[in-house]
Amino acid sequence: MSPAAPTSAPPALSSPLSSPPSSRLLDWRVRFGVLALIWGFSFLLIKVGTEGFAPFQVTFGRLLFGTAVLAVALVVKRDRLPRGARVWGHLTVAAFLLNALPFSLFAYAELTIPSTLAGICNATTPLWGMLLSLVALSEDRPTRVRAAGLGIGFVGVLTVLGAWQGFSGLDVTGTSLALLASFSYAVGWIYVRRTLTGTGASNLSLAGSQVGLATLQLAVVTPLFTSMPESVELVPLLAVIALGALGTGYAMLLQYNVVAEVGPTTAAMVTYFIPVIATAAGVAVLNEQLTWNTPVGALVVLAGAALTQTRTSHRRPTPPPTTTPLDTRQPATRP
Repeated sequence: MSPAAPTSAPPALSSPLSSPPSSRLLDWRVRFGVLALIWGFSFLLIKVGTEGFAPFQVTFGRLLFGTAVLAVALVVKRDRLPRGARVWGHLTVAAFLLNALPFSLFAYAELTIPSTLAGICNATTPLWGMLLSLVALSEDRPTRVRAAGLGIGFVGVLTVLGAWQGFSGLDVTGTSLALLASFSYAVGWIYVRRTLTGTGASNLSLAGSQVGLATLQLAVVTPLFTSMPESVELVPLLAVIALGALGTGYAMLLQYNVVAEVGPTTAAMVTYFIPVIATAAGVAVLNEQLTWNTPVGALVVLAGAALTQTRTSHRRPTPPPTTTPLDTRQPATRP
């Protein structure tokens, strides 16, 4: 979920899981690959889901099935829900910024733009995150390399959008919604870092609660703006189930375990595989068309995003918080 902006040194996990011995490195690499595939294909699943359901219904469905998977995980691990009205208040805001809003925006965006473009827009989250962190997080100071990465990344965005052609043939509304979804992820992770550090609850507990709250938010909104479909088609239904159970629930568990085993910095690298897989899936399965500027611009975006993640060795280390939902440096942004 969401599909994870990098803003500081990665926090330490207070998870009961411990790092595995080196002989199990293959295990986390396999799970890392599965995580990239699941989140990469999520944009395709959103596209297929909107062929049979309204965007809000797609979002509600994915959150509902995602919550079910995480609830089972909480029961199996005998984990407890967070305590305190203040924590739940912050989780409610986080649920809106990191789940309800961006999931809905991507669903509406894919009514008019290809899933490939949506996946590439998702990769701009680290760029928005760095831009916002310069204002919101006082300990984050710009460096020449990171500033260059920010500039390069947005040049990549303009390349993807075909700015030199006057954005000819581009659906402005759909693209804007996808970019706004990525911006929401960046705002959400900064909010999480500032408000949910040191709660004493486990990462899984916070993440599961967050997704559950987002489900409740969509349960209120969806009936107000949509009506029940006259018929339910099997393929869109299966797409929504897979989007929720795999792309929102199981993928969060995978990320949770990968972060616990190899750390958030390595786990966050999955972000850079998502647009590549989303593009390949859109072209191969949905027969979406690409012009040269889309893959070239995407590579430039990823290069810029990678540069914004660099850290200088002379910075004073940031004391690790006790726990946050997953990883707030740059958890891979869930589509």
